[in-house]
Amino acid sequence: MNILLIGIVLFFGVHLIPSFVALRNNLIARLGENKYKALYSITALIGLILIIYGMSKAEYVPVWQPPTWARNAVIITMLISFYLFAAADMKSNIKRFIRHPMLSGVLLWSGAHLLANGDLASIILFGSFATYSITDMVSANIRGAVFQQETYPIKRDVVSIVAGIIAYAVFVLFIHPYWIGVPVV
Repeated sequence: MNILLIGIVLFFGVHLIPSFVALRNNLIARLGENKYKALYSITALIGLILIIYGMSKAEYVPVWQPPTWARNAVIITMLISFYLFAAADMKSNIKRFIRHPMLSGVLLWSGAHLLANGDLASIILFGSFATYSITDMVSANIRGAVFQQETYPIKRDVVSIVAGIIAYAVFVLFIHPYWIGVPVV
């Protein structure tokens, strides 16, 4: 469990730096933008690797029994999450309606997995992602995040939906069973 916790602290610690504008600006001034980005990326990657490894080695400590329907809810919710992940960095209209599609996707992902997993390690992991998503949305809004004003052709939305479906299928069929160790279907 300690490795999981260290990974969470590293991953979210570095991800919270942009919320503290003065700290971020000081780090960039001291290190330079390229070094800052490199250290940020390396720290986040190390944190993610430790999270994945720590989760795989964490002792199973049951806290509550998830409802039987929760597994199906995750499968459906993840399709929406993958669409939001894909659309977040594509030129589509989703940002006209959802200010933070990536963070919204992470919140849906973590919330659905919290519902479907009742063990301590899962609660810590997915609870951390949910808490971070909410915190970062609030922080971004305070810093002036706005809805997208530009309108794109509907074909851009179709492309982002298709991209989300493809990413979802690849992850569910090929990555999740091997990387996470749990087959989805």
